[in-house]
Amino acid sequence: MEPPVQKRLARFTLIGLTLLGLLWLARVDFDQKISTNVIDLIPADERSPELSLVRSLVGDRQARAMMLALRLGEGAAPAEAAQRFATKLRASKLFRDVVVLSDTGSRDALGKFVFDHRFDLLLPTWLEERRREFAVTQRPPAEYPAWLAEHTVDALDKFVAQPESVAFQELMPSDPLLLVPALADRAQALGVGTGSSNQAALIWALIAPSPFSEEGQEPVFHAIDAALAATQREDPNVTLLWTGINRFAAESKRRITAEMSWLNTLSLFAVLGVACVFVRRLWKVIHLVPVILFSILGAWVVATMAFDRLHILVFVVGSLLSGVAIDYGFYLYMQPALRPDEPYRDKLGRLLKPLLTSCLTTVIGFSFLLFSELPLIRQLGVFVSGGLVSALIGAILYFGQLDRAFLETRSLPRPELSRSRGLVRGLSALVAIAALYGIFRLSWRDDIRQLEVPTVELQANDQRVRSLFGDTQDRAIYLTRGANVAEAREALDHFLHWHDRQYPDAPGASLGWLIPSPTVWTAAPEELKTLAPFETVLRESLERRGYTAASFDPFFESWRGAQAAASHRPEYAELATMVQNQLTGPLSLLLSTGANGASFLTLANHPLGAQPPPELSTYSVSQLESLNGLFSRYRTSALRLSAAGLGLVGASVFVLYGFRRGIRIFMIPAGSCVIAFGLLGLMGQPLNLFHLLGAFLGVCLSHNYAIFSAENAGRREPPPPSIRLSALTAASSFGVLAFSKIPVVSALGTIVALIVLTALLMVELEPLAAAKD
Repeated sequence: MEPPVQKRLARFTLIGLTLLGLLWLARVDFDQKISTNVIDLIPADERSPELSLVRSLVGDRQARAMMLALRLGEGAAPAEAAQRFATKLRASKLFRDVVVLSDTGSRDALGKFVFDHRFDLLLPTWLEERRREFAVTQRPPAEYPAWLAEHTVDALDKFVAQPESVAFQELMPSDPLLLVPALADRAQALGVGTGSSNQAALIWALIAPSPFSEEGQEPVFHAIDAALAATQREDPNVTLLWTGINRFAAESKRRITAEMSWLNTLSLFAVLGVACVFVRRLWKVIHLVPVILFSILGAWVVATMAFDRLHILVFVVGSLLSGVAIDYGFYLYMQPALRPDEPYRDKLGRLLKPLLTSCLTTVIGFSFLLFSELPLIRQLGVFVSGGLVSALIGAILYFGQLDRAFLETRSLPRPELSRSRGLVRGLSALVAIAALYGIFRLSWRDDIRQLEVPTVELQANDQRVRSLFGDTQDRAIYLTRGANVAEAREALDHFLHWHDRQYPDAPGASLGWLIPSPTVWTAAPEELKTLAPFETVLRESLERRGYTAASFDPFFESWRGAQAAASHRPEYAELATMVQNQLTGPLSLLLSTGANGASFLTLANHPLGAQPPPELSTYSVSQLESLNGLFSRYRTSALRLSAAGLGLVGASVFVLYGFRRGIRIFMIPAGSCVIAFGLLGLMGQPLNLFHLLGAFLGVCLSHNYAIFSAENAGRREPPPPSIRLSALTAASSFGVLAFSKIPVVSALGTIVALIVLTALLMVELEPLAAAKD
């Protein structure tokens, strides 16, 4: 019988800590605290510029864009229904911009703006190009105005002979330089949202909230459903296809949350199921549940207190904590008293050293993960460390308030030592040779897609909608960045020169054509001064070629106005802002300016190939390869941290147990890790970052078993039953993760289960191999 004071103190302390933990979690806003966004796995201060770009795009317009396609009957495009649908969406505050692509109003407004500001936007670049062409002729500078006039009329003759000139007949008297027609010809290559699909009415929308926030998901979906329902009341045959990043994010969150629930449940049942097989009185297994729950509670509390935002994968991986936390409960619960009247305090005292050693050395090892650059690794380190410490505290307190804390196990036969030694040694040698061979066959493949739950239906829907909008796999998209518009525009020029050399048959198309480079913009006023005679010689050239020069008076009036206004033009940054304010719908993605810098989007009709050199400040929007490279780099970083952490764990064991016993303890986790990786190598299984993290956790677990078995070996006793039960429950708990639909979670569970089972075999067979004749 334990002292009443001890029991009450342990019980009240356990209840008090539990209530404090639950109170803390009740105050946490989990919608804001937990992230399902894969980009949150990239550090906020990521030093790689292209990956910093990817992070910035998450909150940018590109991530907030949605594409919707309305259909009516057999392939008909319901134009009127699309307008009604768009009107309903605009009425919601969740949508910042909604554009029906068949509606030419916004494009007409942009065209009028460009025409009205053509001398600010297009003329500087036109003059610079003509100056370069004239320089090739090596004629005297004084002949430049006359040459430019003849060149202008030559180009006008060629354009008038083309059928497409009919569309610009009304503009030519005001634009004989063909500034706007040349831009229109180039802009066709942009191919953004023309609304020309014969299969559906296309609608482009921009949501106000982040697509990864709660407000940017379910409320937006409800708004779309409401708009569709209102539209179907008048047009019952209308159907809708739509896609957006928020749809993927919401589905990923739903699947991961559901998976987390069933993994935790299945893991708990697997742990308790294994325990039931090995213990005598099944009802006593229930005493292990509070220890497991307290450890998970502690892990959640510590992690949510330590980080402002946590990735949901941390909690998915946390579902395996029940297989780890139960170790301390087993070791305390299954240790018999030395005498019938031995108090719990004395029993705890003789078990405290291996308990503290196994827990604290593991926590020390995981604390090294806090130095990782990757947020997920840091979060896992804190989550697991907090859970393990909580498990130890919970086990000590919970069993301290029981009258008789002892769990009897079933007796299992052990092989005869004299008959098993040779066989065990032979098999061990074969396994070691095979494992070493497998190690040399290992390969690594880090793929960012392995972090996501596969959503085949959504991906097929996304491709279908994008095909209606004209997006294809044969198009490359690049983003050129700069600290400001001027810097981004200069970088764009350098990139376009590089791109057109790389892909001469598929030149890039960019809105940068509409905004002159800073150098050209600065030089334009002086250039106009040198062209004072241009009006006179152009009139003469027009008359000689059969044109009526007076019909171009609107142009000459504007030309004189541009010359007079050259000294008080708008600032360069203001020019870009004016353009950006005119962009709506998909065109708004082509130019971005703000506090975080400026960017230009470039489209090219060719599959993604060579990446631009870093000095061009241009990156492919498709960052899959870069993200894979990121995880490869962080795998190397995690490997160094894991090695340092395990080295410290080994050193602490040597300090506490001496070199001779320390070697025996350290060889079990090291050997089990090598064998597990060797088996994966033999099977040809590519490894990734999460195999490495799982191996680190598995080594720490097997390190616990080695310490517990070393205590018994020192007394010349066989390994305690708690090790066998603990290892099998851990293996079952982690083995559950092998059924996860998230590839990296499955990889983590597989490697940990392999290491734990291998360590158990080593613990069980080591006395047999070491036995003397």
